[in-house]
Amino acid sequence: MPSAKPALSVLLCAPRGFCAGVDRAIQIVELALQRYGAPVYVRHEIVHNKYVVESLKTKGAVFVEELDEIPETAQPVIFSAHGVPKSVPEAARYRSLFYLDATCPLVSKVHKEADVQFRRGREVVLIGHTGHPEVVGTMGQLPPGAVSLVETVEDARTFTPRDAQNLAWITQTTLSVDDTRDIVAVLQSRFPAIQPPHKDDICYATTNRQEAVKAVAHRVEAMIVVGAPNSSNSQRLREVAEREGCRRAVLLQRAGDIDWADFEGIATLGITAGASAPEVLVEEIIDSFATRFTVSVEEVRTAEETISFAVPRELRATAAARSAAE
Repeated sequence: MPSAKPALSVLLCAPRGFCAGVDRAIQIVELALQRYGAPVYVRHEIVHNKYVVESLKTKGAVFVEELDEIPETAQPVIFSAHGVPKSVPEAARYRSLFYLDATCPLVSKVHKEADVQFRRGREVVLIGHTGHPEVVGTMGQLPPGAVSLVETVEDARTFTPRDAQNLAWITQTTLSVDDTRDIVAVLQSRFPAIQPPHKDDICYATTNRQEAVKAVAHRVEAMIVVGAPNSSNSQRLREVAEREGCRRAVLLQRAGDIDWADFEGIATLGITAGASAPEVLVEEIIDSFATRFTVSVEEVRTAEETISFAVPRELRATAAARSAAE
């Protein structure tokens, strides 16, 4: 007889997976397809997840990086959840394109904060990652040179402002809470007059997912973060797991990416998912482990999430009709 499969205790982090901003962005694409038909054009990945993007492509979404890839059309153009520079809607209006903005409302809040501080005559320090679409969008809310990007504690130590008495800081919404705290501490130490945002810019979902990982990481021998390599919040979850003492923390897009050598001999495994990763991919990975282990699953919940965001006005009747039909 074949030997029994080894036992594996899976600690499933909660909250995990889709946040309200991601859920809203995906809904916007689906509702636009339902109301206006295909194609619907989407500038940049609507969220950073290949599975989500590919599934929307099969429904009629066409993804582009820039507006000049879109032909003359009356069909909707959707801006991704990460937000866009002001120049993008301006270009869309110039071409008379009909656009829908799927920017996460919590990212839009950071845009407004940047604008308020700029209007008050302050140089804006943005804590974030170079080249990330959210950072590009936030910096693009203000004229060139109005925003200074700080990525690390070392950047904060060497940053030279134009006027140390007129500074304000804001952050990307998907950063490590702990790393950001360290960077802010340096900025506040060097520039005591620097103004903070009115409310924490790191979003509730990023914070909650990191806290859940902290609760699990020290209890497991390995941790899987389900998410895309270009997903900032997913990368931060992997880093948090390592910082909290988990020696094997890996980022996987789906079950086919599992390197089984990484998990040989383990008895405990933590699993979480970035804010743009659907639950079906978490289930796929658990099912894959169940082919090699006798799996027991315990959910470790550290917060409840009840936040939801309304879709744009043009899609609300379609959304209501869909809800009524479900």
